Amino acid sequence: MNKINFFGRKYLFVLILFLPLIAFSQNYNLNLTKSKIKWTGKKILGSHWGYVNFKSGQIQVSSDKITGGSFEVDMNTIQNVDLKDQSLNQKLVGHLKSDDFFGVQTYPTAQFVITHVTQIKDAKANQPNYAITGKMTIKGKTQTIAFPAWIKFDKNTIRAKANFDIDRSKFDIKYGSGSFFDNLGDNLIYDNFTLELDLEFNRM
Repeated sequence: MNKINFFGRKYLFVLILFLPLIAFSQNYNLNLTKSKIKWTGKKILGSHWGYVNFKSGQIQVSSDKITGGSFEVDMNTIQNVDLKDQSLNQKLVGHLKSDDFFGVQTYPTAQFVITHVTQIKDAKANQPNYAITGKMTIKGKTQTIAFPAWIKFDKNTIRAKANFDIDRSKFDIKYGSGSFFDNLGDNLIYDNFTLELDLEFNRM
């Protein structure tokens, strides 16, 4: 009987020890309606831009610190905004979805998993105040990327914004790239494309 009581007290002690960690750990779901990804691709003769939608997203927060998170993007939702001619618009979107670029039939989603978050000391108001590091998977290729972000914590909502470049050549997206082909001339498409994120998370 004493032995049972001893182990009972031991487990109670462990539970009390870790209870604060459990209590302050919260999951926040990405608000898919209010969150946006804007993309911009540039070439010698100009640029194009549009949006692509998240499929899912979630971050883990403990004591106002992001401890992890993962996101999935629906690559079938790629859309262009700047081309007003519908024929040209659909042609561009179809090309982006093809194997020349993102191969969405084979790779319908892209993923990002947060591995590390560091607060930027002495960050100015409305400027990036965190550095995010994680694993990005596009077209079946995974690379580590890092970028600055502005993050604001409220009671039940977290807002985040970020603007950064991704080198498509690292994800085996070769079409029109000077990293793989010579003498492209005016057909050169720059390797870097820009992602602009405007995110809202709601506590579960």
